[in-house]
Amino acid sequence: MNEIQKNDSPLMTAASLVAADGNMDVVKLKELLDVQERWEAIEAKKAYVQAMSDFKANPPEILKDKNVHYQTSKGATNYKHATLHNVTTKINAELSKHGLTASWLTSQENGSIKVTCKITHIMGHSEETCLSAPPDATGSKNVIQAIGSTVTYLERYTLLALTGLATYDQDDDGNAVDKPKETPKDIQNEIVEQAFFSFTTENQDELGAGFVFSKEKFVEAIIRHKGRLPTPKDENAVQKILDVVKPEEVAVWSEPE
Repeated sequence: MNEIQKNDSPLMTAASLVAADGNMDVVKLKELLDVQERWEAIEAKKAYVQAMSDFKANPPEILKDKNVHYQTSKGATNYKHATLHNVTTKINAELSKHGLTASWLTSQENGSIKVTCKITHIMGHSEETCLSAPPDATGSKNVIQAIGSTVTYLERYTLLALTGLATYDQDDDGNAVDKPKETPKDIQNEIVEQAFFSFTTENQDELGAGFVFSKEKFVEAIIRHKGRLPTPKDENAVQKILDVVKPEEVAVWSEPE
């Protein structure tokens, strides 16, 4: 049993203070119950912190297992990412070993999709984080596919953010002939994806009602300020993008549904 769970609760301590005739003041009992609730909440949080610490001591390795490629009027887009199934399967398997479970809540408002990830410990304490983004209309998706793509994207990244994990490029173990190699264009697209994700996360408070951030305008702003899109040779490219792109340049009106 966890050391945290060995402590005597306030009610257990109070039991020894009950008068010999079994009578107890009702007001005092209510006060003790309030103390009990606060004590249980503190113990549950301690257990959560301990469980997350144990989880992070031996975290799962999340590999980028899917290559995405599609053609647009502006050229080909090609990048790799870890699928939601890969992320959730690996992380949930390890979380469960420490009494933790992950779940998501999804909502939609003013054209923006919000996904909240919550991790709960068996003792009841939970912590959560949320991210919002507009529907992903890239790659000729229909409306439902655009929403589904964003939900999947946000579920993946909120879980990674809440657990403090990152994804890794897969080691092909000498089998590169069977797998597409990551090109400078792939890395460039990934830099822009990471920058846009960080930008939307950091600037949510800047959005007014009915506005969303446009990835197309985000790319335009990068080129306007930097003269070009970043390349693999640019050091700290994501941060340099975030330093120059302003929220008002990327926000567009989205008619509320």
